[in-house]
Amino acid sequence: METNGDVIRPNAQQALAALTDAERVRGTTAAASATPWPRWFTTALTLYVTAIPPVHGGTLASPDWLMPQAAWSVVLVVLTAAYMALYAAAASNWRKKTGVALRFDLLPKRVTLPLVTGLPALLLGSAFVFRATREPLWLLAASALGAGVSIGFHLVFVRLHRKAS
Repeated sequence: METNGDVIRPNAQQALAALTDAERVRGTTAAASATPWPRWFTTALTLYVTAIPPVHGGTLASPDWLMPQAAWSVVLVVLTAAYMALYAAAASNWRKKTGVALRFDLLPKRVTLPLVTGLPALLLGSAFVFRATREPLWLLAASALGAGVSIGFHLVFVRLHRKAS
């Protein structure tokens, strides 16, 4: 703050008020950044996670299982494209609504590291076990566990948001 070369310094009350305002803005920004994803996107993500094991299992099935492998591959590509389009729409709408982007990195590493390593192993590993055993219960179990993990992850995200705000 300069006027005609002179520096105007705030008094103690003004400095404390500015610090309080800055802390309030920082807290509000942190809470908005940790806001849970929209529920419709969480539902779409859970459905996607639930569908991946049987679809991926169908693409890996040794003899054709329920449909030809090519049809399963097309379903997998369409499913993934639809998920990406929904994610883009959710991110865009969320950014317009809150001013912050959907974030993957807001949860502690002790929560996200097992999710990032365990969920792909569960979803894709079940397809390989299905191919070896030809037992579709592996795919159904992986779908159910994946849906539970997706919903649980969302609930942890909501809980952390409530703590932050």
